[in-house]
Amino acid sequence: MKYGYIRVSTKEQNIDRQLTAILKEGIGIEKIYIDKASGKDFNRKKYKQLIKKLKAGDEVYIKSIDRLGRNYDEIIKEWNIITKEKNAEIIVLDFPLLDTRTKVNDITGKFIADIVLQILSYVAQVERENTYQRQMEGIREAKKRGVKFGRSKKDIPEDFDRIAKEWRDKEIGLRAGAKLLNISHTTFSKWLREGGYTREKRT
Repeated sequence: MKYGYIRVSTKEQNIDRQLTAILKEGIGIEKIYIDKASGKDFNRKKYKQLIKKLKAGDEVYIKSIDRLGRNYDEIIKEWNIITKEKNAEIIVLDFPLLDTRTKVNDITGKFIADIVLQILSYVAQVERENTYQRQMEGIREAKKRGVKFGRSKKDIPEDFDRIAKEWRDKEIGLRAGAKLLNISHTTFSKWLREGGYTREKRT
């Protein structure tokens, strides 16, 4: 049995490109499973239904390999479920080498596709590591040039010491002092600690 699977990341995204490609393979619309889910929760109801329905020898058509998962770890996991646990075939229309049905010089397509997928996964991992390294190198070079990262430190108002002393002398409370300085009570508390302001404990 032939099945198609389509996934788009949001409900607004158009499925026409994927649908047209899969219909060209002679798959009836009733055999095409479509998920419109956010990448955040990745809750794929229709995909789960498809996996339950799959039997040995069935064929799953997808437009591109990233329809199976958000990253190569997920893709390989789902690939193994379909090809090894379910013993079904996968055909990636955008990438002919990822077709487990084909045979090249008596070497099964499943074997070739597995190797190609592992290589793609390795390349993706190396690229992630290289991207991270480039980001870290860029940050280090920027810091050398005096670029500051993160939130800029809030300037302490001129009347902080006066209000801090009033708090220390228990003339005002923490929240009242923060309100007078137009800051949060957590920032006021932090400045008090940094300034060495403490209240005497009651005996």
